[in-house]
Amino acid sequence: MTPLPRRHFLAGTAVAGGLLAVGAPGAASAAGRVSAEGRVDKPFLALLTEAADARVAEVVDGLDAVLDQLDHLGQARPAARSLRLLSSVHVWGDAAHHHDGALLAPMTRLVDALAAAQFDDGLYDQGAVHSPPDTAFSIVDLGLVYGLLDADGHSGTRAIRATLKTILLKAGKGLSTGGVHTPNHRWKVCAALARINSFWPDARFTRRIDAWLAEGIDQYDSGQYSERSATYAPIVTNPSLLTLARLTERPRLHDHVRRNLEATLHLLEPNGEVETVHSRRQDQKSLKHLSEYWLQFRALALRERDGRFAAVAATIQRRGADQTFDETPLGDFLAEVLDHPELAAPLPEATGAPGEFTFHDRDCGLVRIAKGDRRTTVFGGTDFPDVHAISSGLSTNPTFFKWRKGAAVLDSLRLSPQFFSLGHFRAEDVERTADGWRLWAEVRAGYHLPLPPQHRRPDGRYPLTDDGRFWSAMDFPHRPKEWRTLRTEIRIAEADGGWNLDVEIGESEVPFALELCFRSGGKLTGVAPVTGQKDTYQLVKGYGTYTAGDDVITFGPGNGSGPRQPAVVDSGERYSWMAGDLTPAGQRVLITGRSPLRYRLTLR
Repeated sequence: MTPLPRRHFLAGTAVAGGLLAVGAPGAASAAGRVSAEGRVDKPFLALLTEAADARVAEVVDGLDAVLDQLDHLGQARPAARSLRLLSSVHVWGDAAHHHDGALLAPMTRLVDALAAAQFDDGLYDQGAVHSPPDTAFSIVDLGLVYGLLDADGHSGTRAIRATLKTILLKAGKGLSTGGVHTPNHRWKVCAALARINSFWPDARFTRRIDAWLAEGIDQYDSGQYSERSATYAPIVTNPSLLTLARLTERPRLHDHVRRNLEATLHLLEPNGEVETVHSRRQDQKSLKHLSEYWLQFRALALRERDGRFAAVAATIQRRGADQTFDETPLGDFLAEVLDHPELAAPLPEATGAPGEFTFHDRDCGLVRIAKGDRRTTVFGGTDFPDVHAISSGLSTNPTFFKWRKGAAVLDSLRLSPQFFSLGHFRAEDVERTADGWRLWAEVRAGYHLPLPPQHRRPDGRYPLTDDGRFWSAMDFPHRPKEWRTLRTEIRIAEADGGWNLDVEIGESEVPFALELCFRSGGKLTGVAPVTGQKDTYQLVKGYGTYTAGDDVITFGPGNGSGPRQPAVVDSGERYSWMAGDLTPAGQRVLITGRSPLRYRLTLR
């Protein structure tokens, strides 16, 4: 096959006649080859084109605000992304704004402002001083823009291209010497350098790429990257690895993306949400949607002729057609397709993504169970038992069970014992049992006894140390202790179309609260409001129901009430000291009790 030059593709499908083909992987006709004998997925391109054209007015009208962010806050990313959007419709032959002279002035304003905001070392601030990783995010976009404008070759963008070249080469200096903060930053910096190097080869760029990649890709056997994040995998790591595979001729990097997407297949909810409870990043406490994975599923579906990936890509496209994208605006994807036109080939025949499965990700301590419109999550993989810390970059979400039955969603089930203000139950692991799954944890707190004679100081000035709950000048490590222990075990088993959760807490005698948090928008019955707590109820006796649409979850039984088992969730001193909030969004129902006890929660 004879590859089609990008300049020819940019002329548009109306002119080029639909000229893409994708061959079988691993041969001379490897996936991703463009050929005059091939075809274009015209509905796919039309959807992106219409969405991108529709974004132009919004971007132009918001130009002053974007430039103000760049000028006063150093935020280059919005400016780079705005330039990317305007450039995509300017070069694309099917766009209503193709070679629209009215775009040249805003494009020029953007690129000139980006050049003025760049420091002498080639970096931007973006909320962190002279930040290589934050700069890389903008440079990946600007490198893509330069490639599109250069391939288009329009005389009106000649000055813009010259300024972009200056920005990119200047950035290459800082990116090839600077450092990073997080695992995904490494791959974004590599992708940025690969972009620059593809236009102006430089051994400094390739040496830095080689050095970062020599550390190995931070991926578990299960397919999750070390951050376990449904934000950073699709927005940073996967796109960066695909760019590196293409621009630095490292086809094996596709394997990492494929494995991540295969794991993601088991994290999908029927409505397009992605499970995040196991994440080590900020999305562990928020809802994430599948849209950011769109082009990755499409790329691997085409490369490997994978019908499962094709089905997911087609589903995301249908959501886009209904204008239900949640994060990246739909039109912003056009630039990526123009940069990598092989993505516009028709998808292979879709085959069903996994509909019924039990998926146990041992690396993340995560279990996912799917049956029809029901999805169950069991989670016992927080980092807390190992490090005893609440911090950015750690998995600390105390939710250990989630259940979705159609429109009825139990978003979170947590257990909060009031034991020395140590906070929620966080399982040490999850294991398979004969009839289901088992979670467990043991926490302890000490009463500190007098120091042995050899560690006493006449001046009383002991080092500031941590006893596991708080810090004090008590030299805790050298003190003998009198321990109090709390053991918790939860056994989870399917029963009668729902679940039984057998909770055993002991040996210490403490009050506790089981916290069931249902998705906002449904109706609760059988529960009583808790005074002074918004959207919070208590199930005292019998069974409660939660109804959403035609779907109902019945839960219970209640376990009484009273001053010895208050309707209180104790998030722990790590949160309360800083006035932190660990309350999940939604409608909360508390079932209270006092240990030691055994209690069965039923969900039907």
